Amino acid sequence: MASFVIEGGHSLSGDIHPQGAKNEVLQIICATLLTAEEVTVHNVPDILDVNNLIQLMRDMGVKVSKTGIGTYSFQAADIDFAYLESDTFLKKCSSLRGSVMLVGPMVARFGKAVISKPGGDKIGRRRLDTHFIGIRNLGADFFYNEGRGIYEISAKQLQGCYMLLDEASVTGTANIIMAAVLAKGKTTIYNAACEPYVQQLCRMLNRMGAKIEGIASNLLTIEGVDELHGTELSILPDMIEVGSFIGMAAMTRSELTIKNVSYGNLGIIPDSFRRLGIKMEQRGDDIYVPAQEGYQIESFLDGSIMTIADAPWPGLTPDLLSVLLVVATQAKGSVLIHQKMFESRLFFVDKLIDMGAQIILCDPHRAVVIGHDHGFKLRGGNMTSPDLRAGIALLIAAMSADGISRIHNIEQIDRGYQNIEGRLNALGARITRIE
Repeated sequence: MASFVIEGGHSLSGDIHPQGAKNEVLQIICATLLTAEEVTVHNVPDILDVNNLIQLMRDMGVKVSKTGIGTYSFQAADIDFAYLESDTFLKKCSSLRGSVMLVGPMVARFGKAVISKPGGDKIGRRRLDTHFIGIRNLGADFFYNEGRGIYEISAKQLQGCYMLLDEASVTGTANIIMAAVLAKGKTTIYNAACEPYVQQLCRMLNRMGAKIEGIASNLLTIEGVDELHGTELSILPDMIEVGSFIGMAAMTRSELTIKNVSYGNLGIIPDSFRRLGIKMEQRGDDIYVPAQEGYQIESFLDGSIMTIADAPWPGLTPDLLSVLLVVATQAKGSVLIHQKMFESRLFFVDKLIDMGAQIILCDPHRAVVIGHDHGFKLRGGNMTSPDLRAGIALLIAAMSADGISRIHNIEQIDRGYQNIEGRLNALGARITRIE
């Protein structure tokens, strides 16, 4: 288990480029299974979850070639179906949550899929009902093999239908879309997730020959086609990294320029940080964050305490609430952070309290943060990263703290952030990786 040793109190300065979006690329890689032709993907981040999925694709028989920095080609012409039945494959699926999105493409193109319960962050209940009910609505049969702890899915021919999703799940919507593009007839998906990642997937599939209408809305109409062909695309910048860098600049009182952020795809993220009093400027497709001695949390128009909560797109992504919470610890004022989707994602606040933050954890979903207004700096601490998003939030806290901090289990951070210590050290941070 690797650790970071962080010497806090150093300001950052310079330009930083966000990596390709983790949540998008996992969908895109799975979608390459829908055609026997070559699909080329640019701006692929070099992170643990993505690298594990790429290796899984190789093991499945997909021809994968790295043709440049961040560029891969995938050709799923010959799939090793015997390997898909093996315990080795199922074990790898269980450690990678993104593997659940193999189901839609595999059932659509090959009529069968086998998958174990996928892993990922330990942030509470993350059910797969939306995925499975949606694909079952298209005519697939599901069987849970209790002896092996796996799901076996089969379908002779998927059939289009109308469905109203029980929740606007991003990965669930993506999985159903990938199944529906090769189904017979028309599929209508209402209450679909419409995040930029899902929009990118739909546009990619349309370039491959799919017929998807309603992109960027929560009502998708898909006319099934017989086959798809190859294409080429570039992954969007990671909006979670962009938000993380805004938070780092504020907490460390640093001047940063975040380059090529695809500003039009950030939605409400910049304004959410502005609600905490953080100044920033859009400069073309860059975000410039000036050095700020302090920042004051806004109140609502009636004077009541500011509440920041996650919501389906175009609402605020839940992946940034941990960062916003940490940033609020050094703001002037108070804010209620309401994490609606995951009941364990706020439990990392006990580590911030140990560092001197003033936080009241009301319940598994809500925390009140009373900001220090930089009048009292956080203390360095010894902590363990419980999940990916809490990990980067703890790193931001440690970078702003007095003294030395250690963060263990940084493999969680590596799952979503590419060479994070090298990129931040180039800006002035003092972060050492200890293997």
